[in-house]
Amino acid sequence: MRLIFMGTPDFAVPALHALMAAGHEIVAVYTQPPRPAGRGKAVRRSPIHEAAEAAGIEVRTPARVRRDEAEHEAFAALDADAAVVAAYGLILPKAMLDAPRLGCLNIHASLLPRWRGASPIQSSIVAGDTRSGVSIMQMDEGLDTGAVLLEEATPISLSDTASTLHDRLAEIGGRLIVRALSEQPQPVPQPEDGVTYAHMLKREDGRIDWSQSCEEIDRQIRGLTPWPGAFTMLNGVVFKIGAATPRPEIAGPVAGTALDDALTIACGTGALRIDRIQKPGRSMMDAADFVRGQAIPAGTSFD
Repeated sequence: MRLIFMGTPDFAVPALHALMAAGHEIVAVYTQPPRPAGRGKAVRRSPIHEAAEAAGIEVRTPARVRRDEAEHEAFAALDADAAVVAAYGLILPKAMLDAPRLGCLNIHASLLPRWRGASPIQSSIVAGDTRSGVSIMQMDEGLDTGAVLLEEATPISLSDTASTLHDRLAEIGGRLIVRALSEQPQPVPQPEDGVTYAHMLKREDGRIDWSQSCEEIDRQIRGLTPWPGAFTMLNGVVFKIGAATPRPEIAGPVAGTALDDALTIACGTGALRIDRIQKPGRSMMDAADFVRGQAIPAGTSFD
């Protein structure tokens, strides 16, 4: 098929590669414009931009598409059979949704209608879901409301982070979109029951509330790794928590208080043993190495 591919982050790269390997013609790739990133704020191209250019595919980077009629006409002029969308980052107007012969198909990282929206991978872990998956959806003008063509589930383990689940779902997405284009299954409308929304994450979402249970905080840490990252405060200094082990059998008198000299912190119920920690300007390190350089005695209170 003649395909337009629209995506931006690493999540979209396996799908682009899978479509090319399956023999589809990618007539153009749409992605977010290059933007400053990292500590040096150097202008960087998106992972999809890099992948497409390496494959010799035309790359288009409009900053906006909703009200740009010239862009709508250029999109339609590609005469595509379908557009495949994977975490593109811009809302497509009806003129673009209807332009390809088979419309626009979205690779969404959840089992719809659960976790429509911007952060389905992180939200599924934080909420304690036992499984996630990928839905191939026929796009309409709503927020992830279109009918589903195919879906594939994967379990969420107690050791999964947003990073490990992301990588697994990205591979599933590539495999599933190739199947959807080959089989062209009948779209099934999403049920009205079970709808949840995953909001756009902000840095403050990572702040740990020690009054929660140790299991809830562990899910927050895993679900927000690597971004935006879970963190706590000590004497006004931000400490990022990279990994921890729930200890539900341990009880402490005051949530947020260190129970020993090895970074076991009391929670609302149970306690959490910090395994990986990072202070500003330093790399993430094992907690045992950290406390050798900076003692955190029992009784220390984290905010």
